[in-house]
Amino acid sequence: MIVKGVIFDFDGTLADTLPLCIRAFRSSIEPRLGRSVSDAEIIATFGPSEEGTIKALIPDAFDEGVAAYLTHYEQFHADYPDLFSGVQSLLTDLQSKDVKLALVTGKGRHSAAMSLKFYQLTSYFSAFGYGDLQVNSKTGNINRIREEWQLAPEEVLYVGDAPSDITACRQAGVPIAAAAWASTAEPAVLEPLKPDALFHSVDSFRTWLFDRLP
Repeated sequence: MIVKGVIFDFDGTLADTLPLCIRAFRSSIEPRLGRSVSDAEIIATFGPSEEGTIKALIPDAFDEGVAAYLTHYEQFHADYPDLFSGVQSLLTDLQSKDVKLALVTGKGRHSAAMSLKFYQLTSYFSAFGYGDLQVNSKTGNINRIREEWQLAPEEVLYVGDAPSDITACRQAGVPIAAAAWASTAEPAVLEPLKPDALFHSVDSFRTWLFDRLP
């Protein structure tokens, strides 16, 4: 495998932000639903964007719920100040080696922009793909970006932490490195899906990846 382009997921891959998302969801949904919502209930709606979660759980308060989510997401962001150790230097060094970099996330455009600005990551990526209200849009976004880059599927690597990321990559025909370094990672769930590689730290992923650059 010779990797000429790398596409990154965001939550649980670049930063440990899934707890931030769940906290913002709970603060937005529970007052409008009139009951508590478990992490599992929120996570079960994942695949579409955050708007899809709001639509699934409080459809009668959709617009209000989305606005509240974005407000809480921005408000709480400072409590999650750090990228995973090694991510910043990884992106910097990949960029210096002229490896094409993109972000394809299930996050909606607005929350993704908040996080990219907060962590100062926007300049690393030449292409972006965001979540869709109705469906998991990662396969389509991966294919679109790969075609824009004019690279073969085997020359593009996706890096993500969710089982659905593995499924999306299989549909797109691109290899996937499963990121299992977040507090929310579930390697026992990822392994049976047979990603092309699985890593428990950014450093181990970096070593593996840099052996496969042109």
